[in-house]
Amino acid sequence: MSGHSKWATIKRKKGKADAERGRAFTKLIKEITVIARDGGGDPDANPRLRVAIAGAKAANMPQENIIRAIKKGTGELPGVTYVETSYEGYGINGVAVFLKVLTDNKNRTVAEVRHAFGKYGGNLGENGCVAWMFDTTGIITIETSVCDEDTLMEIIIDAGASDMSKEGDVFEVTTTPPDLETVRAAIEAKSIPIISSEVTMIPQNTVKLDEKQASTMLKLLEALEDHDDVQKVYANFDIDDEIMEKLLG
Repeated sequence: MSGHSKWATIKRKKGKADAERGRAFTKLIKEITVIARDGGGDPDANPRLRVAIAGAKAANMPQENIIRAIKKGTGELPGVTYVETSYEGYGINGVAVFLKVLTDNKNRTVAEVRHAFGKYGGNLGENGCVAWMFDTTGIITIETSVCDEDTLMEIIIDAGASDMSKEGDVFEVTTTPPDLETVRAAIEAKSIPIISSEVTMIPQNTVKLDEKQASTMLKLLEALEDHDDVQKVYANFDIDDEIMEKLLG
């Protein structure tokens, strides 16, 4: 799980500036809009929408923003038409990178994504070249300071979670995608605050990077995440904790 965990840890330690929060909100709004367009605006009848709304709430998005995004998706409010797609490629040292994208101009987006890969020693590949290296999994992240490990384990197992691990200062609860909402609700019912709740892609294997390679890889991931059309970035790299602390310092 290193690729997912290390990148998530890096982002948490760097913190969220106001501009980054604004960018996160923009991406969440686009995601909710598209999901509501494709599956309807009723969360009870649209499981993907329920998960997206939970993610937006975990990011402290105001309820009015969520409602407006849903209405844009259902056509009750005017909005831009986005296309949901994905791109795959390789970073430095053959690290697999998978992107989920929402765009209103695929030609522009693919050109800009290709440029980012090339700038940091990677290359954009064909569809399917790395997707098989990842498993789609539900992940719920909780700070270790807010609950006891044994108590949390009891709650999540009873709710149908697959497993739980401690990654630094957080617990990562894993579920199947269909069980994510049920497990999240069970945790929240016990008044345990959640950092994030999402369906993500976990690498089956990881690629170890030295300090120089890690620095380049993190620059690529930051460039991709900073792109307005890139919703999610997944990669199968691993970095030693000492190197990570040095790069963050």
